[in-house]
Amino acid sequence: MRALPGFLQYPLTLFTGKPIAGQKPLSWWTPGFHLATAGLSMLFGVVISCTGLALAGPWFLLLLLPGWAVTLHGMRNLRMMIYHQCSHRNMYRKQRLDAAIGRATSSLLIIQNFARYSREHVADHHAAHHMTLRDPTVQAFLVSLDLHPGMTRRQMWRRVLGKIASPRFHLTFAVARVRSFWHASDPAEKAISVTLYAVAAAATIATGTWPMLLVAWFVPLFPLFQVSNTLRLCVKHTFPARDLAVRRGKEYFGGLTNAIFIGEAAPSPQLPALRRAAGWGKWAARMLFVHAPSRYLVLTGDTVVHDFHHRYPATPKWSNYIFERQADADNGSPGWPAYRETYGLVSAINLVFDSLSVADPEEYSVTRLRAVSKRELFAAFDD
Repeated sequence: MRALPGFLQYPLTLFTGKPIAGQKPLSWWTPGFHLATAGLSMLFGVVISCTGLALAGPWFLLLLLPGWAVTLHGMRNLRMMIYHQCSHRNMYRKQRLDAAIGRATSSLLIIQNFARYSREHVADHHAAHHMTLRDPTVQAFLVSLDLHPGMTRRQMWRRVLGKIASPRFHLTFAVARVRSFWHASDPAEKAISVTLYAVAAAATIATGTWPMLLVAWFVPLFPLFQVSNTLRLCVKHTFPARDLAVRRGKEYFGGLTNAIFIGEAAPSPQLPALRRAAGWGKWAARMLFVHAPSRYLVLTGDTVVHDFHHRYPATPKWSNYIFERQADADNGSPGWPAYRETYGLVSAINLVFDSLSVADPEEYSVTRLRAVSKRELFAAFDD
């Protein structure tokens, strides 16, 4: 994409997740910036949706599409970046402040309560149990998505697409979220959520605007959030090969996570004029209608370089994730294997599905779950 004008290169870097040589980190990418933009995104998205509902005429309802997208983007950034870093006590690196932000986030988004998520995420997802039956990610694959070793890639795609189109799946998912939030949550967490949604419901009922609350907030919060959650789950980590002898150390754990860059190469300037013009048209269409939704709605925030997080989960430089990963890669990532990446959401999902297809069926047998994990399986829905 270097053929594009220079002023587009930084936006393209943020879009793709991959810097070009010589690009400097963005000084204004701070934890506070990411928190503020997540909040503003949710606010602006709701305003856009409510505007579409308030204006007369069916054409104005089309504003719901960008409204939902902007709201969902903010929700997913709040969940996948802010809440995640708070669970590592790494948002502001102040335990009480990070915990307060984490509890407020779980109360707003109705996801697994903060204390339990933080404990299970650090102990079972980042430690020696990573990508074993104790890992919540593995449990979500086996239980929530019903995907297992031996299934073909086509079978897995059909099952996942069938689930995200199923009202029953979304209802089950929603109930699981409420239960995982409420179960053993902090009293303050419960109080914040109940108060927040009770006040919102009362205010909108009293003013006759409750349809706006349902459409502008709860549609992104539940079905759309859950579609994004499911697709994101399908690209997080590859399953280890069944014949892998050594399952410890940086070489092993570093090979279970890939970066997922977004986009594709621009047409060659050497092409004939007509073919080059057609190539640019195809490139623009795929960037706009395929890659942009993937980046904006599924692979939000730092999820494109999740491999960097698993190598350095406590780095204070996490907020400049794109550039920090590239700097580490340029430095040879001392002590770790070489970074790996794939381009595009579909290819990333294919990579994970293929790894599960040939994984050890005995190692990843659902019948063994109760013997190795005491985690309630309803909590396995949280990513």
